[in-house]
Amino acid sequence: MPLQPDDFAWLRQHVRRRSGLVLEQDTAALVETRLTWLMREEQVADVTALLARLRAQPENSPLHQRMTEALANHETAFFRDASVFESLRSTVLPALLARRGRTRTLRIWCAACAFGQEPYSVAMTLAEAGLLITGWTVRILATDFSTRALVRASEARYDAQEIHRGLTPLLRQRYFHQERDGGGRINEQLRKAVELRPLNLMEDFPPEPPMDVVFLRNVMIYWDAPTRRAVLARVRRMLHADGYLVLGAAEAAPLVEDGFSRHLIGQTGWYRPAPVPGVVPVATVDERSQTRAPPRVTP
Repeated sequence: MPLQPDDFAWLRQHVRRRSGLVLEQDTAALVETRLTWLMREEQVADVTALLARLRAQPENSPLHQRMTEALANHETAFFRDASVFESLRSTVLPALLARRGRTRTLRIWCAACAFGQEPYSVAMTLAEAGLLITGWTVRILATDFSTRALVRASEARYDAQEIHRGLTPLLRQRYFHQERDGGGRINEQLRKAVELRPLNLMEDFPPEPPMDVVFLRNVMIYWDAPTRRAVLARVRRMLHADGYLVLGAAEAAPLVEDGFSRHLIGQTGWYRPAPVPGVVPVATVDERSQTRAPPRVTP
């Protein structure tokens, strides 16, 4: 039985609440396709039976999580939008290193890391700059709401097509251990530089020291305006006053009242925190304080 209008309306509301994803009215067929593997795993006859099972379970059940993950788009690539990483290498990193000379600490957050290509691309950029073997304390935090995606990111194994998409032969040689099937695994130096954690951007963020750079790319295009504004407000609280936010090329720029100003760096737009009239900034955790972090995701 195909997806019924009442069931689709319930699913749209449910998914938006859990992940911020807005399912348009004309995506019912696509939704059914993406849920096919879940129907198979649950051994149900059709999508109607799957949704009936979902409605009978509490929202925090594993089935609800798997359903939301099935509808998410984890499409990504190494060094996706190469100009972003060129700007990071040539302009953003030198500026941050000059300003962080006293603490010699650098924190970067990839806020929707999917299968890990983005944070590992950041790690390669820092490694090429020598920052992973110097006296600097470098932290690359990578989060995603999908536990399936995080497990794959922690394994750091990619097939031949994924490795050849966006990576030069030199980077493949330096940072991958080749495997028999033509794919490869990220080397230990880069894997150790990336800390993977589960985090749903729809929820309050745990206390963290301020971040120097936040990558929030190609995720807000799936959200409506109220969701974007709420998440941007939380992200702004996570940024150093002189930090940087980078979004996807196709995403709407933050408004002035969101507290960001746009700066063209190279060929890409980067965003810096700006004062918001009438808004008192929320205090962040001091860099010297100790916070109890959730456990790392391990393969």
